[in-house]
Amino acid sequence: KGFVWYQGESNTGKPGEYARLQPAMITDWRSKWNEGNLPFLFVQLPGFMDYNYLPSESQWAMFREAQAKSLSLPNTAMAVAIDVGEWNDVHPDHKKEVSDRLALAAEKIAYGENVVYSGPLYQSQTIQGNKIIISFNNTGSGLTTNDGEAPAEFAIAGGDKKFVWAHATIDSDKIIVTNVDVPFPKYVRYAWADDPVNPNLINKEGLPASPFRTDQ
Repeated sequence: KGFVWYQGESNTGKPGEYARLQPAMITDWRSKWNEGNLPFLFVQLPGFMDYNYLPSESQWAMFREAQAKSLSLPNTAMAVAIDVGEWNDVHPDHKKEVSDRLALAAEKIAYGENVVYSGPLYQSQTIQGNKIIISFNNTGSGLTTNDGEAPAEFAIAGGDKKFVWAHATIDSDKIIVTNVDVPFPKYVRYAWADDPVNPNLINKEGLPASPFRTDQ
């Protein structure tokens, strides 16, 4: 009926390569089974390793971005797991949450049911003065956070790409990001770390937003 794929930890050092390998594998497997575009559901890697309390570069974040590129293929879905990792265990205990998210994806992609099956995925950004407004796909019945606090783990930068933590607010199905020290912002990142401290953005169906950056 389809494939479920949870792998990638050993490939995090080569995200650019994986961005080509995974779609090629999906296409190859579908060809080998010879049953059309069989559903392919995969898990985006969770948080792992030490917290970094300042905005920084991250191989794991770049790898998650590479994984998400497979969504450009038809009949694919990605279970986001950024919120269920463990700093000291590459095989985290929270398997139930991951399997629930994969099951929702299967209901939608493999069985055609009308369910919200994905958390928010970055769509686009609009710059208005000192604000950046982020739009998403898969917002479900609206954006919220899993702890009732303001959205965390957003960083903002001007043209110098020197990222600092941002003030983020929810406006319907969009996020508005600012920092008084960045009067001319150009870029935003969310949960861009090996193991972000509090990636709390979700849709109201409880599915977490995927990490992203706009400075590619």
